[in-house]
Amino acid sequence: MFTGIVEEIGTLQSVSTTAEACKLAILAQRVVEDVQLGDSIAVNGICLTVTSFHKQGFTADAVPETVRRTNLSQLKTGDPINLERAMRADGRFGGHFVTGHIDGTAVLTGRRQEGSALILSFAPEREELLKYILPKGSVALDGISLTVMDVGEAEFRISVIPHTLAKTALHAKLPGEKSNLECDMLGKYMERFLLHREERQKKPRLDERFLQEHGFI
Repeated sequence: MFTGIVEEIGTLQSVSTTAEACKLAILAQRVVEDVQLGDSIAVNGICLTVTSFHKQGFTADAVPETVRRTNLSQLKTGDPINLERAMRADGRFGGHFVTGHIDGTAVLTGRRQEGSALILSFAPEREELLKYILPKGSVALDGISLTVMDVGEAEFRISVIPHTLAKTALHAKLPGEKSNLECDMLGKYMERFLLHREERQKKPRLDERFLQEHGFI
């Protein structure tokens, strides 16, 4: 579990994609201070497992399903990478609950300045994801916890403060590029619960009298 508060901007040292997996080597400092093999680190919002590490970085693998759902295949050597270690139970909890399980990608469709803030517009490649995005709700883009400004028919907008731009790789994102999108987990769980409840209500109920007659109750 993560918070969406980026700890460090790492640098992609190398990336190789095969039919079996995507292997990444990332240069970093802060997130490897206390790292252990098997630890989880959010890499541009994707929960990945550390497979090796050293003082200047770590490596991680991603399975084909992760590559299909994210922007990993578009990364290039030298790209800035948002990094966050899994949240500690004894630490302050900023941001919002972020699982690191990406729902899909969103394309940056526009950016404009509004005072000190930068307004960014994103269009999910799967439009059905918009139903999980609410005005003033939370969303994670490339692992950054952000508040939704407003939602349109095909895209949503966020207002980014200078501090967030300075502390994340979002400042380097250009129109047409993809970001990893994770919608608020509470909405997804609520939808799943309501769908199951509706399915149960549609199932025919056994008549109590029938059960009594046959000795079941």
